[in-house]
Amino acid sequence: MQGHGLTRLIRWGLILFEPELRAWEGRLPLARVFWIYGVLTSIAIGLLYMLAAEAGRRSLQQALLVVLLAYTGWIVVAVWRCAEAAPPTLRMVARSLTVAWALNIILVTGFLQLDLIAAYLVP
Repeated sequence: MQGHGLTRLIRWGLILFEPELRAWEGRLPLARVFWIYGVLTSIAIGLLYMLAAEAGRRSLQQALLVVLLAYTGWIVVAVWRCAEAAPPTLRMVARSLTVAWALNIILVTGFLQLDLIAAYLVP
């Protein structure tokens, strides 16, 4: 009986995240993946981080840094794969901007992590 519940949970998860799976496989339009999943979602995570910082919620800030890094890894792969069907110039621009964004996120999260470490050490 317990296996049946797990199967149902997995099925619902696959239904819920079906568009994201299609993006990961490179089967969504590049513009949708780049602008909605890439730009808007990253901005939303950044805004949540700012709100958590304003509220002094260090554990939430830490969790959001991990989420942002993982999400950035996912979006780089998704944009890279979805760009394959785009015209060559657009493909190059989308891939270049996404890689630059990822490098920027790595640097920013590194510095934000250092701030969090300092905040933990100095009460």
